[in-house]
Amino acid sequence: MRHVQLAPAPAGSGLKPIQGTGHPGVLELLRFFRDPVKMVGSRREEFGDITYIKAFGLKFVIPLTPDGSQLVAMNRQKAFAAEPAWGFLIGPFFRRGILLMDFEEHRHHRLILQQAFTNTHIKGYLQDMQPMLAERVARFPVGDSIRLLDEFKAVTLDLALAIFLGLDLPRAEADRINRAFIDCVNAGMSIVRKDIPGTKWSRGLAGRAVLEEFFYRHLPAKRAAQTPDLFSVLCHAQSEDGHTFTDEDVVNHMIFVLMAAHDTSTITLTTMAYYMARHPEWQRRAREQSRSLPPEISYDTLGEFTILDAIMKESLRLNTPVPGLARRAIEDTEIDGHFVPKGAYVSAIAMVNHHNPALWSDPETFDPGRFSPERSEDKSHRYAWMPFGGGVHKCIGLYFAQMEIKTIMHNLLLRYEWSVPEGYHWKLDNTTLPVPKDHLPARLRAL
Repeated sequence: MRHVQLAPAPAGSGLKPIQGTGHPGVLELLRFFRDPVKMVGSRREEFGDITYIKAFGLKFVIPLTPDGSQLVAMNRQKAFAAEPAWGFLIGPFFRRGILLMDFEEHRHHRLILQQAFTNTHIKGYLQDMQPMLAERVARFPVGDSIRLLDEFKAVTLDLALAIFLGLDLPRAEADRINRAFIDCVNAGMSIVRKDIPGTKWSRGLAGRAVLEEFFYRHLPAKRAAQTPDLFSVLCHAQSEDGHTFTDEDVVNHMIFVLMAAHDTSTITLTTMAYYMARHPEWQRRAREQSRSLPPEISYDTLGEFTILDAIMKESLRLNTPVPGLARRAIEDTEIDGHFVPKGAYVSAIAMVNHHNPALWSDPETFDPGRFSPERSEDKSHRYAWMPFGGGVHKCIGLYFAQMEIKTIMHNLLLRYEWSVPEGYHWKLDNTTLPVPKDHLPARLRAL
């Protein structure tokens, strides 16, 4: 097969050029959407440590080693910036979110945003979510062909609206806001990237307008009174230097955080449910542990859900909700001894490491035991397991997400048993965030 260089390495640098296939970008993108794990594996066999693919008229450098992912995520030389890359992909819909900021500005905003995720606030969120999630899970429908993705998405949105917004919205309004978020997320990976009526891009822009109007409408009340929800906390949060957010900052961060909070948790819950349906022995073990622990999860008992924790980690490994870390080189640099020219786009893709047989035993097999203290396969490299990213951009809400996921799944295990037909294997839609195309129909039976 003909290999094509991304760019020639400077003479005398000792660096090697990055090679790609030279295939048309649309073809490469469609292959990635169809089976990203297979594509990454074949690229590793063909190119070794690093390659590039074409997508959206651009070339994206893909490190194929954990060392390469770590170099991009840690960014010690400040050679990579997040905003130019994420801004191209999702900027029109999630502009000025924390993921789309760099360097001192990112640090400034993150210091204020962290005030909403202190231990005190995290404990308060956990306590507040317990009765609400127990009641919500108790209303899951039972029977055949219950689409678990839809059920999880509804409950995570309800939680986000209650805990993050402190609002009790009518169902129609909650559905309208959810639809706007979905349209914004779907637009980010749109092949047609112009405001043409009827396209994903156009629907994403309309969704962003809906979300802005919604948050600006509720903003004055949140400024006027301090309540425990994230929306109010951001309105009143101050860094140690006394800095606060403007109205525009609050709206931008709320749109981004609310999207990240319920979409990623929904995918994780759906993945856990899928693998526990296909591997009922793990569902049984998790249920036995849940029955041995209190019905309500407290901050002190959170760490006792060891089996659920292992299932969650393995599910995040096999199907990572946010596939990668997008960056752009702002100066000539290198990855794994290969030349990366200024202006090149770079993506450290989690599945590159999550499915690497050099890091994991039998990586395509569902095996939560690999996270046990005795095996600790996730400790083979600092970036062997990276579902929450890394470096200064590591997910700020990761502890909240894990509390939410464990609480929902704990209640599901106590109330229901679920299964899928023998031989069922889901097919993922990778054109946006990785979700099952059929929304995971399962048989749900009350215990």
